[in-house]
Amino acid sequence: MTAPGTAHRREDGELVGWIRPAGDLWQGIDLLGRVVGDPAEWLDVEAALEERGIAYLADPWMLEGEGERPLRVRLVEVTPERIVVKAEDFGAIDLPARVWELPWPLPVRLRPPRSDDPDAFVLSR
Repeated sequence: MTAPGTAHRREDGELVGWIRPAGDLWQGIDLLGRVVGDPAEWLDVEAALEERGIAYLADPWMLEGEGERPLRVRLVEVTPERIVVKAEDFGAIDLPARVWELPWPLPVRLRPPRSDDPDAFVLSR
């Protein structure tokens, strides 16, 4: 897949998303393929992408459909071709990694944690 628009980078050169045409205006797309804000003028879209940032890439995520309960995962790789996640291992180096390759943009089965999700520190309930 080709990039979903014109790459937008922060001042330090880090890619934060893309900008694509939206009628007479422009639309921001974040690294997970999500729309950022409403269509707007170019500079406003740049500001919205920079405000969203990339910190969400380091957050825990929940993967649905791999068991009875959602599974806590971390993003490993994000490109316009795919999203790779691994089961939360809390940095353990002696555990085999459970890895899933998902389509880009962000599929419905990969989502931010909710308050009713299983606690990652509890093995069973």
